Amino acid sequence: MTRFRLTIEYDGRPFVGWQRQASGASVQGAIEAAIHAVTGETVLVYGAGRTDAGVHARAMVAHVDVERDIAAYRLMAAINAKLPPAPVAITDCTVADPEFHARFDCTARSYQYRIINRRAPLTVDRGLAWRVPQPLDADAMHDAAQLLVGRHDFTTFRSAHCQSASPVKTLDHISVRRDGDAVLIETGARSFLHHQVRSMVGCLKLVGHGGWSAATLGAALAARNRAALGFNAPPDGLTFLTARYD
Repeated sequence: MTRFRLTIEYDGRPFVGWQRQASGASVQGAIEAAIHAVTGETVLVYGAGRTDAGVHARAMVAHVDVERDIAAYRLMAAINAKLPPAPVAITDCTVADPEFHARFDCTARSYQYRIINRRAPLTVDRGLAWRVPQPLDADAMHDAAQLLVGRHDFTTFRSAHCQSASPVKTLDHISVRRDGDAVLIETGARSFLHHQVRSMVGCLKLVGHGGWSAATLGAALAARNRAALGFNAPPDGLTFLTARYD
């Protein structure tokens, strides 16, 4: 039995999310089916995170145990040959320590949210970004976002369906910057609550066009009440960037 560490890129649009569910296609399910087609084995793939429906990934990390004696580069090529038409690719595959766990050993996860700030509709970025037609002040968004950094009770920014044992999380960093028409929000933490990033982005958008002030955002955080949330940003612009292991 060999444990392999996989790095995975995917377009989340056709999927119900990372996690296998009773109905609908999942990223986890697509990879497990591809491995079964290659090895004949029924396997479980464990990811560093569980992205929602429509959320993308650049470098999701996962692990899987395979009984067949196969080199890592051959396994990667074989899986990639079986994945189409699912928009999923294994970009790296290495032999891992038998004790390595993609989820529990992960010490930090980072995400990027991409807003296209223009009046014209999206074409090539449709489904890959959130179009916001109102002018956004990225500097004001960045300054307000710093109120979210640190250890807080993030109940306001937590989905009602979140399964985390506690709403208290430590946000390591969050930044907002403009790059032409794009407003990029990047954030990192050891772990996030369900919908936390999208909820934070939705509120920062309100700050960006003047509907909220930084003080309003601070009051929403302090309220520790989902009713104080502005709204959730759509999943389109959210991408899982990296998983870190110390």
